[in-house]
Amino acid sequence: MTRSRRTFTAREKAAVVKRYLVDKIPISDLCDELGLQPTQVYSWQKQLFENAEAAFATPGRKPRQDDAKDKKIEALEAKIQLKNEVVAELLQEHVQLKKELGEP
Repeated sequence: MTRSRRTFTAREKAAVVKRYLVDKIPISDLCDELGLQPTQVYSWQKQLFENAEAAFATPGRKPRQDDAKDKKIEALEAKIQLKNEVVAELLQEHVQLKKELGEP
């Protein structure tokens, strides 16, 4: 007899783990009720704890380390822009001098 694979949504998985951790429902009762293996619930619990950091992350806010890197990148880009302007000015003066001296 073949059994079709059941899929659970993220919300359903979270609800099962919450019932186990918060409501203190024994894992055996949950598994009997839902037709699951205990290892599956433990796997969901592990995923929850491994990704818990995302729940506390402020959306749209970068870590401070990224801010420092962005500032450094901006400073380096400004420095490159200044150097490019100086080189362009020197080349323009060089071309002007060549024209005045009649050199090709």
